[in-house]
Amino acid sequence: MDWHAVTFDWNRARAFLVTAEEGSLSAAARALGLAQPTLGRQVRALEEELGVALFERVGRSLSLTPGGLELAEHVRAMGEAATRVSLSASGRSQSIEGSVRITASEITAAHVLPPVIARLRAAEPGIAVEIVASNSLADLRRREADIAIRNPRPTDPDLIARKLSDDSGHLYASHGYLRRAGRLDTPEALAAAEFVGFADNDRLIEALNGRGIAVGARNFPLLTGSHLVLWEMVRQGLGIGVMASGVGDAEPLVRRAAPWMDPFAFEVWLVAHRELRTSRRIRLVFDWLADALGDAARTR
Repeated sequence: MDWHAVTFDWNRARAFLVTAEEGSLSAAARALGLAQPTLGRQVRALEEELGVALFERVGRSLSLTPGGLELAEHVRAMGEAATRVSLSASGRSQSIEGSVRITASEITAAHVLPPVIARLRAAEPGIAVEIVASNSLADLRRREADIAIRNPRPTDPDLIARKLSDDSGHLYASHGYLRRAGRLDTPEALAAAEFVGFADNDRLIEALNGRGIAVGARNFPLLTGSHLVLWEMVRQGLGIGVMASGVGDAEPLVRRAAPWMDPFAFEVWLVAHRELRTSRRIRLVFDWLADALGDAARTR
């Protein structure tokens, strides 16, 4: 390999790639945790270093030039290689002290994890835990998190997974809403009720229709992309909403709106990248979560 031919700065290349993927300097700066002027200087320095324009401005966004498109493919391969190096190094770390990033849905992060993390911190005070509460699936291959708690069964061969439980969800509503709505003991009565739904609500409507509940968009005057906001609106009597039974049954302000209806079934999986499984710290937290969440599921 001709090392003299490798002249550009990787930090500048990374700044270029993230800007290309995010579409603007401001978004890229947020993604990297840098000031926008600093990121802009890195991108301009790379353009000067290579002697080629990489971006052209289109409105408020940046678009890759032909030269930028070609370079992006090479730098993306470098980024994937750098990620693999980071994963490999992390996977071989035998230090207990350090941080672990766990991603989970908003409901799991807010209602399930806190007591588990409290016991973990009491037993292992050297481990710092970051909780990424998101209803989107984090990309574990790109180190968006070290460990994930999620419902879909993982299919990526680079991921290791342990099934925690078969769980269920039900429809819940506040006592006040149920008094106003009257008896909801038939599919026809439930089809006349008002629901609090998700921003992407088609799957819930299809699931209810499949149970003989003839609801449509008209039944969902309230929508939100946040599961925590949905649950709070249900608690305050704005409508009927779906929730995991472990959370819903524990909330005294609500009760099951249609206990006669079959529950919504789903699985809960604990997932990590296979290389991180050899890290003593990640392995400890992974096993801790598996035991604690598995025990919690068995006692419900």
